[in-house]
Formats: sequence, C-alpha cells, structure tokens
Amino acid sequence: MKLFLLLLVLILSTFFKVDAQPIIYVNQVAYDAMAVKTAVISTNKPLQDNTNFFLTNTFGKTVFEAALGKEQQINEWLPDKYLYVADFSKFKSQGNYRISLKVNGKIIFSLPFKIGKELLAKLTIPAIAHYYHKQRANTPQELAADSHLPINGSNKTVDMRGGWCDASGDVSKYFSHLAYANFMSPQQTGLVTWSLASTVDKIPQLLQKWGIKDSIEEEALWGADYMMRSLSDSNFFYMVVFSYFNNNPQARKVVGLEANSVTTSDYQCAFREGAGMAIAALARISRWKKHGDFTTQQYLKGAELAFKNLLVNNLKYDDNHQENIIDDYCALVAASELWIATGKNIYKSEARKRARNLNARMNTAGYFIADNRTRIYWHASDAGLPIVALARYLDVERDKTLRKKALLTIKSALDYNLRITHDVDNPFGYARQTFDFHGKIKEGFFIPHDNISGWWWQGEDARLASLATAAIIGGRLVYPAKESWGIRKSVAEYASQQLSWILGCNPYQMCFMYGFGENNVPYMHSNYGHGSEHGGISNGITGKQSDGSGIEFKLKDKGNEWRWTEQWIPHAAWFLQAVAAIAEEHS
Repeated sequence: MKLFLLLLVLILSTFFKVDAQPIIYVNQVAYDAMAVKTAVISTNKPLQDNTNFFLTNTFGKTVFEAALGKEQQINEWLPDKYLYVADFSKFKSQGNYRISLKVNGKIIFSLPFKIGKELLAKLTIPAIAHYYHKQRANTPQELAADSHLPINGSNKTVDMRGGWCDASGDVSKYFSHLAYANFMSPQQTGLVTWSLASTVDKIPQLLQKWGIKDSIEEEALWGADYMMRSLSDSNFFYMVVFSYFNNNPQARKVVGLEANSVTTSDYQCAFREGAGMAIAALARISRWKKHGDFTTQQYLKGAELAFKNLLVNNLKYDDNHQENIIDDYCALVAASELWIATGKNIYKSEARKRARNLNARMNTAGYFIADNRTRIYWHASDAGLPIVALARYLDVERDKTLRKKALLTIKSALDYNLRITHDVDNPFGYARQTFDFHGKIKEGFFIPHDNISGWWWQGEDARLASLATAAIIGGRLVYPAKESWGIRKSVAEYASQQLSWILGCNPYQMCFMYGFGENNVPYMHSNYGHGSEHGGISNGITGKQSDGSGIEFKLKDKGNEWRWTEQWIPHAAWFLQAVAAIAEEHS
C-alpha cells in the first residue's frame, strides 16, 4: 500500500510539474523584420509584474529583452490560464531565434522561428505556387472525364478541363459551393486566379528575383483557361464540376449544389456565385503580354460577355433572386478590373454603383449590412473582401468626392474590426466578429455551427488571411504611417496576428501551412493521387458549441476531421494576397 501511494505521489507530482510549465506560442515560420512581432505566453499562476522575456539566437545569446504585457485571460479557451503578450517588434535583425522565459529558476524556450525582411513572402510564396500546381485537375483520368462532362438535366456535354481540385479531400471544382445559402457563398476558383494575378502585378521584381514569377503567372493562366472553358455559349459560367466523392471519374458532372451534396440544374453563376471574381481575374490577366491556351483578347472578350450577361440575368441566377452584399463586392471587383482594362464608361458606371451600394451597407456601428434590411454581414472565408474590393476600385477612381466616401467606409470597417477584436482579453489577437444567431446579435471569435448552410462550419484560416489582407491594403489608404508595412501599428498588429495564428501562434501550437513549422496536421489522401501538399493551408481551429463559442481542434473525429485538417484553395489564396501586400511595401 505504501509503495502504491509513493508511486501515486510521484505520478501526480510529475503531472503537476509538467502541467505547471509555461507555454510560449509563436509564429513557427517567420516574422517580417519590419512587422509587429508578438508571441503569447501561458502560465498556470500569475507572473510577477514586469517579468521580462528574452529573445535568444541559435547560439543561446540574448539579443533582446523586454517586459511582458499585462495579464490576460480567455476562460472560454484556456480556463485558469494566465496569458501575456511578448512584443519584440523593435528587434529587426535577420536570423533564427527563440523566445525564452525564466520561471522559478528554470528557462523555458519557444519553438524556433526566423526573422527577416521580406522573408515571410520569400519562404511561403514559392510553396503556395507548388501547392496550386499540385492541385491542378490534370491527371489523365480527370482530363479525360472533364473533356466531355455531362450537364445535369441535359443531354449536352461540355469541355471543362483544367482548374484546381478544391480541397485535399475533395477533387470537385467550384466557382462557389454554397450558392443556395445566399449569404455564405465563398469565392473559390475565381478568387485563386485573381489572387495569383494580383501577386504578379504587385511584386513582379521580387518574384523575378526569387525565380518564381513564371510559376505564378503560369498558375494564373491555368486558372484563366479553365474559366474560359467554363464560359457557356450563353455567356454564363458553369458553377460546379462535382465528383460526388466518387473515385470513378465518369461520375463527374456539371451541377448546381444544395446542402448535403444534393445536385440541381441551377449551375449558372451569379456575381456572388463565383462569376464576379472570374470576370475580374480574366480582365486583369487580359492586360498581360503573356497568355495560355486562349489569347489575351479572348480573356477580355470573355470577361466582357459574362459581365454583360449578368447585367441582365444576375437576379435570375441568384438562388433567392435578390442581390446582397456579396453580389456588390464581387461585381465591384469585376467592374473595376474591366474599367482598368478597357477604360469604358459602362464599367466606370457599374463600379461606382457597386461602391455606392457598399457604402450604403455600412452600419453606424461599423459593420456591414448584408441584405436590404438588417442582416449582419459575416463570412467564414471572405470577410476582408468588401475592403479589398473598395481598395481595388480606388486604384482607378479619381473623383475626390467618391474617393472620400469609399475611404470612409474602409476606415469604418477597419475601426470596427479592431474594436471588436480587442473588446475582450485577446492576447492572440484572433479576429472577432459580429453575427446573427437565432435572431439575436452576437459577438464571438468563431462562426456559429448552426447557420443557414445547414452543415458548413470549419476552421477560418481564409477569413483570417482575408482580414489581414484588408488591414494591410486598406490601412495604407486610411491609416498610412512610417511604421511597419506603411500602416499604423495597431492595424499592422491586427494583420500580423492573423497570419501568425495560421503559422502556429494559436492555443494548439499547430502550424496550418503544410511542410512549415514544427507541428502540421496529418496528411490527407484524395482521389487521383491528390491530397495534402507542401504550401497548402488547412481549415484550422473552430468554435466548439452551436453558437461558435468555445474552441476546438480535432485530428480524428469519425470522418468529420476535415473541418479542421482539410486544405482548401481559398486559404492559400488569401494568405498569398496578404504576404504579397506585405512585400509590396519593400518592392
């Protein structure tokens, strides 16, 4: 009995000794030298005031020291834990480092990371290019099946070769896969193509220096060629090539989708259902001297014909036959790109109309209204796109009065994003949001599981990267500064923390970019040899309860682990835009 009690004491003492160790959460990949750079420290007991943390190099030498920030708590996530921010923004020297902390005479180290100018972009953009190249639907099975795809409800077939498999667990191809949900439609193929094209336009010299400009261009052209093949004889885009999660390529079909993989013949894309971003991408790429299987003139003609068709038929294609904020911001990007590409008054007029619509949707509280009444705009993957759309519009708009109105909308949106994020203790800086839940306005970290899609809730890494992009691009317009990234520190910190969360500075210490950092999600297999790829980004962390409260991340969940672990093409697209925007400041 005494021996048993002794063993029990040893086990419990060991457990509590391990449990008492502080944890240091860091971006496990790289911090931009000019960025706001923060880590988070978690302890079981409060630390003494003015406790210092240390930045050490690979030789163990302390190169920077500063006091931790004030004590914070997030009992919803880490009950009974005390959290502190370690801000080492002032340190800018390139190298490999760790954060360290001395507690009760013992030194605790973080996982390693790098610091360097343009380093985040230099490390991750080539990997993202690799990821999209591997996501191409270009195996013999896919090419053979997609060259003569049956159309749901028709005897007709179409050639829709190309494009990218949507996710590491889904080899279907989508312009948007939640059209039926109306207010949740994500941008998929068009967004990826536009993001690649935007990156080429923003930092061509850096891409050339790193030897990846051709790769990014070729990937954008691959997307443009697919969208041209997806453009019907009636000038609408076919929305979905659906695999039915069947390993037989002959099961693939052009469809519209409802919940639980129910297929329909509503396969025509509205602005919000992927067409707006497809038009924008084609128009943008039409200005290049380089082209793929189609000529630059064909890209532009395709974009113009699709836009003209939607001016007549958009309400018809929208599932509820009413436009909402997603139509506005997607149409705004499309019209702005066509205005830039052609200089035509029709596109100037349409861009201004959509910008006015977005301005009018800005609530006095600072968030957008999604419908024509009171529905709050929140989005699981494209939350930053309204700001990004207005910023692209301002690249061509010269009217001072109209610019002022658009800038005020951007400022209101950014102010609100920062305010709601810091209304509660939030040392990780995770972007909080406002949403409707069962008829009540709620604020929280994560989207509700119980929403109008009927099934779709997942990690929000695309949303975080879209908001980081919006903060950087929008911040340069309304909060320019000589500080990091050319924007006010508070805005830069908000952007930096979203990217750091994706790269490992989160409560699970999980780096969601595959092949980077110390901890990655397991490999996910898919049909035709596709699956998880180096440079791909997984869905990430979710809330735990139906209202989005709590926190959860599961590597195994009886087949539902995809909600956390699956790579999805919009995540990398938005991350690419964010790091390109960062690098643009130095290009």
